[in-house]
Amino acid sequence: MAKIYICRHIFIQYLNVLLVYSKKEKMKNLFHSKFSIGILLTSLVVFNSCQDGGLFKPRPEKSSNTGWIYNDPAGSGFRVSKEKEQKTGPGLIFIQGGTFMMGARDEDVMRDWNNVPKRATVASFYMDETEVANVHYREYLFWLNRVFNDTAITNKALPDTLCWRSELAYNEPYVEYYFRHPSYNLYPVVGVTWKQASDYCMWRTDRVNEKILQDNGITNKKAEMQKQMQGGGQDNFNTKAYLLGEYQATPGRDIKKFRDPVTRQVPTNISFEEGIIMPDYRLPTEAEWEYAAYGNIEQNPDPREKENKRGEELLANSQVYPWAQNVNGLRNARQGEWQGQFLANFKRGSGDNMGLAGGLNDRSAIPGPIKAFYPNGFGLYNMAGNVSEWVSDVYRPLTPSDGDDFNYYRGNKFQRIDLSSGKPERDSMGRIKYRDETSEELKGRRNYQNANAVNYVDGDSLSAVQYAYGVNTLISDKTRVYKGGSWNDRAYWLSPGSRRYLEEDQSSSTIGFRCAMIRYGSQEGNGMNTGNWFKERRQKTRRK
Repeated sequence: MAKIYICRHIFIQYLNVLLVYSKKEKMKNLFHSKFSIGILLTSLVVFNSCQDGGLFKPRPEKSSNTGWIYNDPAGSGFRVSKEKEQKTGPGLIFIQGGTFMMGARDEDVMRDWNNVPKRATVASFYMDETEVANVHYREYLFWLNRVFNDTAITNKALPDTLCWRSELAYNEPYVEYYFRHPSYNLYPVVGVTWKQASDYCMWRTDRVNEKILQDNGITNKKAEMQKQMQGGGQDNFNTKAYLLGEYQATPGRDIKKFRDPVTRQVPTNISFEEGIIMPDYRLPTEAEWEYAAYGNIEQNPDPREKENKRGEELLANSQVYPWAQNVNGLRNARQGEWQGQFLANFKRGSGDNMGLAGGLNDRSAIPGPIKAFYPNGFGLYNMAGNVSEWVSDVYRPLTPSDGDDFNYYRGNKFQRIDLSSGKPERDSMGRIKYRDETSEELKGRRNYQNANAVNYVDGDSLSAVQYAYGVNTLISDKTRVYKGGSWNDRAYWLSPGSRRYLEEDQSSSTIGFRCAMIRYGSQEGNGMNTGNWFKERRQKTRRK
């Protein structure tokens, strides 16, 4: 949008006239005379009046389709926020999307045949730079305890520290200290189920958005924090409840910026269309996690930095591990003091979790700090080794080759806000209640006909033999995928293409998690436009 500063020109001309007049008066020092002070004060009055009066303001934006001016008190009153790029949320790294070969990159030594290679595309998104650490998860438990003061709610979120126990191992100290002692503050949290990890993501979304609103003066920080200190229980800030008007936050002094352009009424809550509220933190999909782990952007020798500059498309790349410097190697191949050092925390062989004293190979017997070891091409730490990580997908032995090749995901259960009482309602945790879509509501739809798509295009579910957990299989609709090798795994599992599974209510000392978030707008970030913008060519036409 072009900005026309007419008044600036008037202001400069006015100053020139006054300066010429002052010279005629033969003043020796213009800036120390009473006359000069009068000139400057008068000039400032003119400048400010122009600025407040509208001449100094930019040309208002209007609809290219109807011609009506946006945000016009004398017009339709339609409020439109300025176009803006999505900001990066706390802890996240931007992952530029693209195409990649999803699935096995090495020999299938386990003979599972559950990761058949297929080309897929992942849209740009954000992912945590590191695994969620013990201190991050303890912050979550602290909040639950303070707000709800309910032992049952807090206990439900506690990680299972007994996951360290084994009949023939002395791991009892880890049961007592790994999660709680400050020495392990920045070590990845383990013993967390898939359900607990998902709940943490929802909690994190609300806390981040709550702080954004407070920092922008939209809500009153002091009043909102007082609610928490008093143990608000169900009446705590929830992003969806806030946007639906079911949670009434105490307005801050800057919410007046969002007043209605016609009625001039100040709202109690802002809308999602303002572009301030962050999207949801969530577990990454299997495709997102695998794509991010490879860090393929590092393969482009000349990555795009400007509008007219792009890298190459190295589609033939077939690296096995998340680091690109040596396709099949596990050690640092670059010359220097770290040459030959292991690039991940894993188990080298039977009885060898960290090497020989005086020359430890990965310097860690159990999970190491979340920023230990070298990050991959996207800047993500420990996408191989340290701990395996939950992803959101439901596990099935085979990924259908004829399934979606854009943003692939298995586990959709489509829902709608529960309006059975005539309006949205909150559950005991303060979250908006949802319900499953009905078959009646899906009549006539062409893009999907199944509200529960967990078993969609699943050969086994269409046959006479169904998934009966504990009877004919260990796979059910509650079986979730986890990716990446851990501190107690052999190198085979370090490849992002490998995949394993566990029930969503089970946990392990080798499994942690990290969060992800969708990317709105342009796919390249840094203010880059979507699409290739060629110079506009205007064809001159001859007027008759």
